[in-house]
Amino acid sequence: MARPVTLFTGQWADLPLEELAKKTSGWGFDGLELACWGDHFDVDKALQSDTYCKEKKEMLKSYGLNVWAISTHLVGQCVCDNIDERHKSILPPDVWGDGDPEGVRKRAAKKLIQTAKAAKKLGVKVVCGFTGSSIWHLVYSFPPVGPGMIEAGYEDFAKRFIPILDAFKEEGVKFALEVHPTEIAFDIASAERALKAVKNHKCFGFNYDPSHFGYQGVDYVKFIRTFGSRIFHAHMKDVWWGHGDGTVGVFGGHTDFADPRRYWDFRSIGHGDINFEEIIVALNDIGYQGPLSIEWEDSRMDREHGAKESCAFIKKADFKPSQIAFDAQFDK
Repeated sequence: MARPVTLFTGQWADLPLEELAKKTSGWGFDGLELACWGDHFDVDKALQSDTYCKEKKEMLKSYGLNVWAISTHLVGQCVCDNIDERHKSILPPDVWGDGDPEGVRKRAAKKLIQTAKAAKKLGVKVVCGFTGSSIWHLVYSFPPVGPGMIEAGYEDFAKRFIPILDAFKEEGVKFALEVHPTEIAFDIASAERALKAVKNHKCFGFNYDPSHFGYQGVDYVKFIRTFGSRIFHAHMKDVWWGHGDGTVGVFGGHTDFADPRRYWDFRSIGHGDINFEEIIVALNDIGYQGPLSIEWEDSRMDREHGAKESCAFIKKADFKPSQIAFDAQFDK
C-alpha cells in the first residue's frame, strides 16, 4: 500500500463517531477524515478542553485508525456565499446568529480560523472545505455579465480569505478547497484565478476530487498535473455521465440524485466513469503522499456495502512509484 486510505465522515454524521470508527476499522480503512459536524469533531470543544483532541485520537487509535485531515465544508461555504434561508440548516446556531448575511459571513470566517487552531491541537496540518462564492449565480452569462462583476467576486473572495489564510499560516495548517460547483473555483481556469486572487498564498491549495470534474468535461488528470504542489489532500469519488435518457443535461434539470433521467450522478467507486489508475499515476508523478480519502456518495447502493467495497478498490488500485529506472538494469 502506497498511501493510507481514509473515509470522509461527512456523509456518516448521523452515526456516533465511535460506532463509525468500529465499522470502518472492520472494513479495512486506515483512518478517518473527520467532519466538523455531528459528534465527529467539535471545534469549540477542541479549543475549550485540554483533553478533547487527545481523547478523540486515543479512541481512533483503539480501532487502528489515524486522522490526517478535518473538514469544514459547511461553515466554509458561508464565508463568501450570498446567504439565504438554505444556509441556516447547515450552520451551528452561533454562526447563523440572527441570519444577517454579512454577520453570517463574518462569523463563518471567524469559525474557520478557529478550525485551524483546533486542527493544530488535534495534530493535523490540513483543513478541507468550501469557500462559497458571491458570483456562482453568474456562471451562465445572461443577462450579459460584464468582466467587472466577475472580477469583483474574486476580489471579495481575496478580501475575506487572505486574513483567514494568514491565520492558518500562524498555526502551520493549510486550507484545501474542494474544487466544486458553487465554489469560487470549480474547474481548472477558475482554480487558477482563485490562486491568483489570494496571491498564491502558501496555505491555499486544493482538496482534489475527480467526481466534480468528469461530468463537466474538465480533464481531471490535467488538474493534478496543473496544480501538483497545491494538492494538499485527495478525495476518491466516482461519477458517471452520459447515462440519462436525454431529458436532463449537465445542469441537472432540478431533478434529485438517482433520477434515471439525469445526465450524471455520483456512483460508488468502481461503478462510474472515472479512471482511477490514471489518477494514481498522476498523484505519483507529483509526489503526493497524503491520504486517499473516500467520499462515499451513491443513491443507488447501501452505503456500508459501498464503503467496504470502495476501500478494497482503492487499496488495490494504489501503488508505490518506482524507485529505479527499469531499463537501467540492462547495463548490469
